Amino acid sequence: MKLKKRVYTSKALSLKNKKIIIAGWVFETRKLGKIKFLILRDCEGLMQVTFPKGVVSDSLFNKFNELRKESVIAVQGVIKASKQAPGGAEMIPEKIKIIAQAEQPVPLDISGKIESGLDRRLDWRSIDLRTHKNTAIFKVQAKIIEAAVNHLNKKGFIQVFTPRILGVPAEGGSEVFPIIYFNKEAFLRQDPQLHRQLTIAGGFDKIYEIGPSWRAELSHTARHVCEYDTIVCEIGFIDDEYDVMKVEEELFTAILKKVRNECKNELKLLNARINIPKLPLPVLEFPEIYEILKKLKHPIKEGKDIDAEAEHLLAEYVKKKYNSNAFFINHFPSKLKPFYVMKVDGEPNFARSTDLIYKGMELSSGGQREHRYEKLIKQVKEKKMTMNYIKWFTEVFKYGVPPHGGFSLGIPRLVKQLLGLKNIREAILYPRDVERIIP
Repeated sequence: MKLKKRVYTSKALSLKNKKIIIAGWVFETRKLGKIKFLILRDCEGLMQVTFPKGVVSDSLFNKFNELRKESVIAVQGVIKASKQAPGGAEMIPEKIKIIAQAEQPVPLDISGKIESGLDRRLDWRSIDLRTHKNTAIFKVQAKIIEAAVNHLNKKGFIQVFTPRILGVPAEGGSEVFPIIYFNKEAFLRQDPQLHRQLTIAGGFDKIYEIGPSWRAELSHTARHVCEYDTIVCEIGFIDDEYDVMKVEEELFTAILKKVRNECKNELKLLNARINIPKLPLPVLEFPEIYEILKKLKHPIKEGKDIDAEAEHLLAEYVKKKYNSNAFFINHFPSKLKPFYVMKVDGEPNFARSTDLIYKGMELSSGGQREHRYEKLIKQVKEKKMTMNYIKWFTEVFKYGVPPHGGFSLGIPRLVKQLLGLKNIREAILYPRDVERIIP
């Protein structure tokens, strides 16, 4: 049997009375009198293979007993209509080949009859990924990337790739992973932020990047990991942060529409529904947010950042007032933000810094950057950063940089919120967190 000639189960169901080859994993076996049943699973679905005694050869009927769960096999046979079989069709086999026999017992039950905890699933992630629900999650993720690339390309953005390794921590602070770069210390980037800005300073007008970032944050929550991928954009010649928010909300809704329209089977399997919010998205701004939270019985001291509970409460507030499950938060306290964020003119305690909140969780951060050299240097000093430490970045701003801004949209968080997953680790093939760096 030539594996290159195999047919996916999703297509095989419609090939009645055709002789074909299917291949995949042994999902389930059972015996019922003189009939034996094999359920074969591939990445597209399931196919029942039926072994009626007296119809299939004795050697083939007996070979059934060698089949073990999660073994890789190929089967050649004829597709027959069957009201009892899943999908309305079954295969009557003529040949079967065991390609890779699986040891027993298998560490995880792929059928879902026995539920395993997330830690064990991640210990055996490759086996865990064999479930159709997990396949669906990453098909949706792939569609998100496809939607983003298509949308941004149509809008005139250029895809770029900035360094993953930095000679100094881009934003300062301790949440960076040091590495040895030949005989020097270097760092994995927290965000491709500063190099995006330098690219705009280089004359590029609209750019985007899709790639990894790392954050050495000692968080053990269902929403934090140490390595994650983002969709990031940077735009030149803006008037203010609202131009950035417009780009982001159009990208966000374009992604939702494409997933809703082209991932119907995956969404059904995952029991997920997508509602497309109306544009423009609602915007809540500081310091008014403090008053809203006070009314919601969750007061936060002025000048302090909001917490996860505040995000959740504000999401409920927006849903009730604006009937939207997505909104922006704007004008965060400037002391909470990095040196490159522009302050609000006339209100220096607040910054032109925005977050996109979706279903009660922050998906992105962004806003307008400070492009004026004197003010940028002033903010570097306010953050008590060493000038020589950041000079490689700031010196360019002496030579004419347009008003610009951008955002960084976390892909795993978007997948998690879009599909209603309990933990962000389910939205990452092989997650990296405080405890886990293998497999």
